[in-house]
Amino acid sequence: MTISNQSRVLLSANELTCIREERILFDGLSFNINAGDIVQIEGPNGAGKTSLLRIIAGLSRPYAGEVEYLGEDITRCRDEFNHDLLYLGHLAGVKSELTAEENLNFNLRISGYDDFDTTELLAKVNLAGFEEALAGHLSAGQHRRTALARLQHSNCKIWILDEPFTAIDKKGVEELEQLFIQHAESGGCVILTTHQDMSIISDDILRKITLDYRFV
Repeated sequence: MTISNQSRVLLSANELTCIREERILFDGLSFNINAGDIVQIEGPNGAGKTSLLRIIAGLSRPYAGEVEYLGEDITRCRDEFNHDLLYLGHLAGVKSELTAEENLNFNLRISGYDDFDTTELLAKVNLAGFEEALAGHLSAGQHRRTALARLQHSNCKIWILDEPFTAIDKKGVEELEQLFIQHAESGGCVILTTHQDMSIISDDILRKITLDYRFV
């Protein structure tokens, strides 16, 4: 399976194979992800969508194959790659004992940012008035919005997002889609999984990689 176009290539997957518990999740999977791409990884539950995202992000190693960033294996350009990567997993990664503002402040600072307005960023994800609320008192959707607020202040070229729309209402999904489009238009790329239909992003903009496991 090969997907490519003529834009500048940011990421390349070369002959990736992933095996889990006698299931071949994918085998010989190759594709390019370019500046300006929005790519949805799709497939049934257990097909390896999260596994593929983690391999692309360098958090897991494939059974075979490699991932390249700007033509170099990500294992050999780790610092540069991590500097240009924003990864949000399936879990929100929000600490219940911290406020929404403290969670966002912590995540942005460990990512190397020191010039930002958490109040403004939280307002952009409809959390105005909840800055001082303990995350443990917030809803699942508000947890997700707290995590996604990082996208509002990110210079990373590569966004890898596992189910970013979980617990987000329709208006929030549309706002996120618009943010993805803006990021792609500025020369970045977005790679995501979702079980939800996307209303703003058309098939002319969205590229898809479909996975379907088989047994060894």
